[in-house]
Amino acid sequence: MTTNFDSATATLTVQPQGRFDFSAQQAFRAAYEPTLSTAKTVVVDLSSVSYLDSSALGMLLVLKSDAEGHGGTVRLTGARNGVERILEVSNFGTLFKSA
Repeated sequence: MTTNFDSATATLTVQPQGRFDFSAQQAFRAAYEPTLSTAKTVVVDLSSVSYLDSSALGMLLVLKSDAEGHGGTVRLTGARNGVERILEVSNFGTLFKSA
């Protein structure tokens, strides 16, 4: 899990890698919590994710709720192949903006 916070644009980028599943829950939360109150936009870059399950979808929904509670937005970017298909089937395109 890598993160980058751009203070000039108040954008936090979180990039999970490999399997994005329940085992990534603590690392994912730890990646965004410290800067969530100052981030206007959180970008979740899924370009390095090879697998995504329902618990990851839940983590994205929790992030969205937390970010909106601080007045921010969440964008998903970089989803490919199977990950992109899971997001489509789950109708996440209507819940999240694309970056």
